[in-house]
Amino acid sequence: MASSNAYAPSAPELPESFGQQQYDGENRYSYAYPSYQSTHQFNSSSGMFSPETHPGIVRSFESADRDRSGFLEESELRQALSLSGYEGISNRTIRFLLFIYKSPGDSLLRLGPKEYVELWNCLAQWRVIFDRYDRDRNGKINATELRDAFFHLGYMLPTSVLQLIISQFDDGTGKAVDLCFDSFLECGMIVKGLTEKFKENDPGYTGYATLPFDVFMLMVIPFVVSYD
Repeated sequence: MASSNAYAPSAPELPESFGQQQYDGENRYSYAYPSYQSTHQFNSSSGMFSPETHPGIVRSFESADRDRSGFLEESELRQALSLSGYEGISNRTIRFLLFIYKSPGDSLLRLGPKEYVELWNCLAQWRVIFDRYDRDRNGKINATELRDAFFHLGYMLPTSVLQLIISQFDDGTGKAVDLCFDSFLECGMIVKGLTEKFKENDPGYTGYATLPFDVFMLMVIPFVVSYD
């Protein structure tokens, strides 16, 4: 039996809506609505933050919500994250985050206050991990540092898998691939998300799973489609 450490990392949690699937009775799978585990309570009718919410979260959200819709779309989310110290996040990563964190009941790529708090806290946790393994403090993670980060989070990835992940960020110049924070964030969330999805179908931690084709596609596609 495979070691449970492979499935017990300390990486930041994805929203619960992306970690569980519910069968809706119509031969389709849908994601459960996210359940944010904290003392924050949101009024869904007014879209307001609770008084306990960190002021920086509220300030960045309200400053970026130019149309006062109560939601952040792509350009607004980029501005909100920039105001929070996450400057230069690529369009690809912004769209990836919107897809992962948006409410499953919303057909639009946008985040409300609840989803933004989840994302904001997740980014802070990934930033701590990035800084810990960016040992030369150059603002980038190389292949060795990425391998060490995944290993210490509990993900013992084969070299072939690690190389495949890194190759997705190759700019074609022939230089060694170093990942900036947003690329590292994307890698980490993909690895964690796919591992959690696989774990749902491998309760015995054997390293093997049998699953229907549609479940496999729903598990993989959100993490591998292009957001460029």
